[in-house]
Amino acid sequence: MTMGTAGPEALEIIVEVEAGDWEATIPGVADLVTAAARRALRQALAVDADALPDGEGEVSILLSDNAAVRVLNHQYRGKDKPTNVLSFPMLDEDGEGDDFELPEGMERPPYLLGDIILAYETLMTEAAEQGKPVANHLTHLVIHGVLHLLGYDHIEDAEAETMERLETAILADMGIADPYRDGAGPTREDPQSEETPH
Repeated sequence: MTMGTAGPEALEIIVEVEAGDWEATIPGVADLVTAAARRALRQALAVDADALPDGEGEVSILLSDNAAVRVLNHQYRGKDKPTNVLSFPMLDEDGEGDDFELPEGMERPPYLLGDIILAYETLMTEAAEQGKPVANHLTHLVIHGVLHLLGYDHIEDAEAETMERLETAILADMGIADPYRDGAGPTREDPQSEETPH
């Protein structure tokens, strides 16, 4: 539900469970994912007020499984294996969508920030291996995915440090420990594990 005309509250966050035992494992998973995405948007906008275009927008977060994520990872990144999270940004590098002239009297439709898809089995395995609560790991990966949609990346060391600092600050505000403290986290295990497809 769209709540305003600018900023993170004007962004509709659509959460869909496609596959995996998400709802049984994490009661209220859609609310948790929505809250994590909304918090990431708010704090990213506090750092860069122009991170989102004006007007109403949408972001889609799909909770899926290894099989679906493996197909997408292979199709878009040439890696025939599942990964924890994939982000598909829809805005160009300037934070703008398709800019076209609307006929007089017609309202501009919501812009599409992008899509995020998460793999249930990979997330569960990582949480267990890293000794993290599943809900905390999911929260982190949603925040990580949203930041990718806003143009953050971790290919270069300096970019990774900036992204990790923002992720850590957002998580700390939510009462979640630094996921990178032991050298773990989505950007440290496999630097290309959840690179944004283009």
